[in-house]
Amino acid sequence: MKKLALALLCATSLAVLSAPAVAAPKQVAVVIKATNSEFWQFVLVGARNYAKEHPDVVTVTTDGPPNEADIDQQVSILENVISRHPDGIVLASTSSDATVPAIEKAVGEGIPVVTIDNKVKTDKVASFLATNNTLGGKLAAQELVNQMKAAGRPLKGKIALISAMAAVQVLVDRDAGFVAGMKEYAPDITVIPARYTNNDVFEAVNVSHDLMMSNPDIVGIFADNNTTGDGAARVVTESGKQDSIIAVAFDSDPQEVEGLKSGALKALVLQDPYGMGYMGVDGVLKAIAGEKLPAYVDTGANVVTKANMDQERMKQLLNPAARAK
Repeated sequence: MKKLALALLCATSLAVLSAPAVAAPKQVAVVIKATNSEFWQFVLVGARNYAKEHPDVVTVTTDGPPNEADIDQQVSILENVISRHPDGIVLASTSSDATVPAIEKAVGEGIPVVTIDNKVKTDKVASFLATNNTLGGKLAAQELVNQMKAAGRPLKGKIALISAMAAVQVLVDRDAGFVAGMKEYAPDITVIPARYTNNDVFEAVNVSHDLMMSNPDIVGIFADNNTTGDGAARVVTESGKQDSIIAVAFDSDPQEVEGLKSGALKALVLQDPYGMGYMGVDGVLKAIAGEKLPAYVDTGANVVTKANMDQERMKQLLNPAARAK
């Protein structure tokens, strides 16, 4: 009996020793442009949800500078992330150039990088997920003109273009798409050259106010991100010009959504930040596994107005935070 027990014990020990080891979850670092922005928090909701849905596959860490203007700080954060040797990185780079050396260093060390939102000037990334911003800007122009026609307004006057930052490629593309769209849909309207706000909502308020005071014939405003949209909505509301100025903006945060409800903003062009975060993590895991990814994935752009903002798809895009698990 003792010999049988000993044999069973040895067999069990051998089985344990020969059992395949369970692979530890991959570690993916997500680095965003700014922690002070609802848009980038929505990206993190998507990334974290992916990890919560696949706890045995991946763990996610998140980081980023306070403001999109903090380019040097983002580079430093990325370098620190690389020094910790994660299995992969999802990066929303504010600059198309500044993060390139760090990205190429990471890839050289066997850490695949998937970029989202802003294209960087290197072919070393595994994939790039983003809105077609030129198309998004053109959609904004088309909706602004549609709103003017619906209100019975003549397609004349001036449009103010308020931009968050100069020389940021996503904004350059967005603004160029808007200007091209206005030339196509309403050639008699003049688009005032872009005014920049350093991605600061208080500066956006000041710029919006200054443009409206110095150009009494303004008939519309295009604000190219959430901070400029917040500023424009506030000034339109405070001046009581919801009925005389057609303002459209990019993205959605609580202030912009309130502006849409009140009529201070007539439309928002919505990206899919949740999808960028979710698909970004999924893409990195595929790259880690050696899968070839598409060089570019269009994450889509949608126009939301007061008329369609209660549709289920639009509600999800307007408030991705509600999808947090």
